[in-house]
Amino acid sequence: MTDIEIAQKAELFEVTEVAKKIGLEGKDLDLYGKYKAKVSFDKLNELVKKASDKNGRGKLILVTAMTPTAAGEGKSTVTIALGDGLNKIGKKAVIALREPSLGPCFGVKGGACGGGYAQVVPMEDINLHFTGDIHAITAANNLIAALIDNHIQQGNELGIDPRTISWKRCVDLNDRALRNVIVGLGSRIDGVPRESHFQISVASEIMAIVCLSKTISELKERISRIIIGQTYSKTDVTFGQLKCTGAIAALLKDAIRPNLVQTLEHTPAFIHGGPFANIAHGCNSINATLCALASGEYVVTEAGFAADLGAEKFLDIKCRLNGIAPDAAVIVATIRALKMHGGVAKADLSKENLAALEEGFSNLKVHLENMKKFGLPVIVAINKFISDTDQEIALLKKLTEAAGGKAVLCEGWGKGGEGAKDLAQAAVDACEQKSEFKPLYPIEAGFEEKITTLAKKIYRAGSVEIEEKAKKKIKQYEEAGYKNLPVCMAKTQNSISHDKGMLGAPKPGYTFPIRDVQLYSGAGFMVAFAGDIVDMPGLPKAPSALNIDVDDNGIISGLF
Repeated sequence: MTDIEIAQKAELFEVTEVAKKIGLEGKDLDLYGKYKAKVSFDKLNELVKKASDKNGRGKLILVTAMTPTAAGEGKSTVTIALGDGLNKIGKKAVIALREPSLGPCFGVKGGACGGGYAQVVPMEDINLHFTGDIHAITAANNLIAALIDNHIQQGNELGIDPRTISWKRCVDLNDRALRNVIVGLGSRIDGVPRESHFQISVASEIMAIVCLSKTISELKERISRIIIGQTYSKTDVTFGQLKCTGAIAALLKDAIRPNLVQTLEHTPAFIHGGPFANIAHGCNSINATLCALASGEYVVTEAGFAADLGAEKFLDIKCRLNGIAPDAAVIVATIRALKMHGGVAKADLSKENLAALEEGFSNLKVHLENMKKFGLPVIVAINKFISDTDQEIALLKKLTEAAGGKAVLCEGWGKGGEGAKDLAQAAVDACEQKSEFKPLYPIEAGFEEKITTLAKKIYRAGSVEIEEKAKKKIKQYEEAGYKNLPVCMAKTQNSISHDKGMLGAPKPGYTFPIRDVQLYSGAGFMVAFAGDIVDMPGLPKAPSALNIDVDDNGIISGLF
């Protein structure tokens, strides 16, 4: 059966029954049908307060991965299987994941609900609209844009220079034609013509703000300090100066609350927030993580794409800003993907190839070394495919051991939690080891130093080249008092470097290029754009939308 067929045949518990497993009652939930719910404000505040005390929270396991390939790695699948596996060995486990974006669902990557017998459900709802969080974020983002243009049209009391407006509109679809647009065309009553831009909703600063805010008050404070442009006299203008912060927060009042669903095995799962890890900070919301930590003995969460992206941002941004830290990290790898990093074509990945596996291990080795730089106990989860041979599995375990790690086979896709019991026990053992978590760089370092540290220590570059326009903006940001913010690197997910064609480990001595930077003053970090990365993806020649359909009974097919 396909993933969607497995999900559609599953017998789900009503979400109120799932909630009871973690001490939540009916009054603690706002129901969205039988199988989805949002945590009430009262319960959210209670759980966040509990988890803010180190003694009131469970163990946190961060799941990340090797560099993705067209062969697939299955990070979400392993995350879900690990949560189910922990429950199988008698631990009280809760899962915390991001919400899927519509862009990849209709593009090429697909959804983000896991696969096989390790899925969160109802997968069609979660992948398509869910509880409307991303739509609310899109509307709030675009209301800000409309208010900015209206302020200029209605007399421009603040003296905003339209040429300096940095706020972009957004839509949660891959639409490359909207990357660069002209707004305000027509007659005088149609607005002031200017160049503008769109980004995908999950890369917007509003998404980041929702994911990093614990309360409505914090949400409003962050929104108010968003820099939207400059005056003609070159002073920054914040959105708070438009005096409409409350209206934006009103659109987001429900979006800030975590969503509760379940796995196929009825493990509770908080799914909330959806920033991409290649162009945003790539982690589920702090509220979802804290709710899980306050209600579970073990919490399994994932950060987007590979360890050089989502995991680094989880550790240097989310953990640093919120006083939390993982007790252990799991790096997901597949033998198929490692062979692809070793030069094997996708069509030939089912054939045993020990030499290519050993060559491609260079990629996984870098990620192992990088996670250890943060002081975390690390294990490797081998996400098993049917084509993997005993010799290949044995070689991968041997290579991992030689690199100072431990690799454990995970068969969650085919067996659910039962196939992840060994991984679950290994994760529990790792959590008992001493964690000496520390961020990669000091927060008081300058932005160029932070960028250089990331480029050399994580991406293994020999040098960094920052374009002059980016250097000028960095200087402006630091002089304006924003120096003590972390860096959110926007770069390709298909390589540890900035070059998507550089498989395996980066070539020594290469130059890591930064073409632009953008201050997300509300979210609390600076985005640095490396290489040719863009914040509005495009559709492939044959998008997944070609395969998705729905019948007269409302049954959806083609999602994965």
